[in-house]
Amino acid sequence: MKRVTGIGGIFFKSNDPAALGAWYRTHLGLEVENWGGAIFNWGGPGSEKGMTIWSAFRSDTTYMQPGTANFMINFRVADLDALLAELRAEGCNVEERLEESEQGRFGWVIDPEGNKVELWEPPVEE
Repeated sequence: MKRVTGIGGIFFKSNDPAALGAWYRTHLGLEVENWGGAIFNWGGPGSEKGMTIWSAFRSDTTYMQPGTANFMINFRVADLDALLAELRAEGCNVEERLEESEQGRFGWVIDPEGNKVELWEPPVEE
């Protein structure tokens, strides 16, 4: 079973996400959206299309809990249910909670160093 298919996003805590986003916009040319992040679209004719998200969260966010790091990596996966089942069978610390939205399906695992890792199954293109 193929597990991770790519990086879906890089999320990290910031003392001032708006100011940090403005710095990245001004100095590195990121097209930071009103919601606070930037979308990098990739792929083209003959290859899989997708996106990678860059986003700064407020320093007091609880979104990365129970992880202990100031960042979280989101990995694209092909089959979230199968991967979570495999991770559980392997004794990994998998959160019970799942989320589904128009952006796709999300699950989480905590790595051995306490980092929360987000697993994202993008929605099927129509």
